[in-house]
Amino acid sequence: MPAKGLRDNMKQKKERVIGVIPSRYKSSRLPGKPLKDIAGMPMVVHVLKRAQLSVVLDEIIVATDDQRIFDVVEPFGGTAMLTSPAHDNGIVRAHEVSEKVPCDTVVIINGDEALLNPDHIDAGVAALKKSGAPVSLLYNDYYKTNLPSDFKVVVNNKNEIMYITRSDIPSDARSPVKKMYKAYHIMTFTKKFLDLYVTLEQTPLDKIEYHEIIRVLEHGYKIQGKKVESSAISVDTADDLDYVRNVMGSDSIYKKYRV
Repeated sequence: MPAKGLRDNMKQKKERVIGVIPSRYKSSRLPGKPLKDIAGMPMVVHVLKRAQLSVVLDEIIVATDDQRIFDVVEPFGGTAMLTSPAHDNGIVRAHEVSEKVPCDTVVIINGDEALLNPDHIDAGVAALKKSGAPVSLLYNDYYKTNLPSDFKVVVNNKNEIMYITRSDIPSDARSPVKKMYKAYHIMTFTKKFLDLYVTLEQTPLDKIEYHEIIRVLEHGYKIQGKKVESSAISVDTADDLDYVRNVMGSDSIYKKYRV
């Protein structure tokens, strides 16, 4: 092939996007939550099935350090990978997968997002590509108060994430706050930046808030936010699990994959 034709072919080569679902058995609030039954399926399987409906993902891997989670994924038509138990967060766990599976972009989908909309995975990837940022994070409107299990975000006028916190923000101490924004845990990384992330030291605010993506901001890198309309919640507590169980039966996306 002539050199020009080879260059054109390389330019047209599609970047490979993989989805990684970090899923660990231990949870301080809800032990064993990835395997909690929701409408006859383990929670992690709901996340997998919904991710499989995305049109942008070339491959999806459930990344876990627990054989019990590994064993439930393949019978439901998924791929699982046993990863090191030494990883201290899901981003590092996803990086291990990215070292073994060819990719240019990695979408990290929390294993407790049982009501995620697969279209929002595509939106997160599009936001990353359009902005040129190394990371993107979804967020949605939020009206509850005093719930530290939900991470709130603030954004600037370019929809870039300024901060992520368990506290209610902005403060209503001086002015009324009609709504806040909540982090919706679909995080998209370029492979290049994911390689860099695992070299970054854990930062003070990361330790305080206990959210691993904060270290991206503290080290001076940009996170592109993307607002979506969603009522999805992360399952962090028994009350969250009850809510998801109650609404799953009437959920329109669930109807596309239920058996």
